[in-house]
Amino acid sequence: MRTDIYNWKPVSVSEICAIFSEIPITWCIAGGWALDLHLGKQSREHADIDVIVLREEQSTLLTSLINGGWQLYKAENGKLDLWEEGEFLTSIKDVWVSRDSGAPWAFQIMLIDTNQESWVYHREKRIRRSLKEIMIRTEKGIPYLKPEIQLLYKGGSSAIREKDHHDFLTVFPSLTPQAKEWLKTALVKQFRDGHTWVDYMELNGKGMHT
Repeated sequence: MRTDIYNWKPVSVSEICAIFSEIPITWCIAGGWALDLHLGKQSREHADIDVIVLREEQSTLLTSLINGGWQLYKAENGKLDLWEEGEFLTSIKDVWVSRDSGAPWAFQIMLIDTNQESWVYHREKRIRRSLKEIMIRTEKGIPYLKPEIQLLYKGGSSAIREKDHHDFLTVFPSLTPQAKEWLKTALVKQFRDGHTWVDYMELNGKGMHT
């Protein structure tokens, strides 16, 4: 088990592309970097870098990364335990990756659940979307999670961090009316008693459908 949770030296977006382009799986950039790829510029500093992978493709991912010299650790309940080849993760969502047991963390993998070609949001399983509609590519071909879905992950957390709120305020104006409406509807579905971002969207959602 490792405890050095702040020992990060994240690789770059281009390095992620080089690593994952060699693995025959569906993947995309997530987290703050996904939002910056949407914006076409870096809006803030990023302490880490996240990659989304389909849960059913985890075995191919694990084997490929181990063969590439990486070590993978399962992140659950504040603990980081080595993920060894042959172990299938049924519920763990986060995996941290480094070169060896003493090297800084290089990137984080987020395993997402699917059902009949649809992505399933783990916090509210009624929220789903076709796998073909959750990712988009930059002009250079870099795949990233659509901004409204990434913002749902950030806004749907039990505790919204300052950087998450910053990301929401920064990215919201750039969303299409359809994306704004989707995010609003999803947050309402998850938070029946209300959400501060929903209040903001109702006041600032010019062009949104009502």
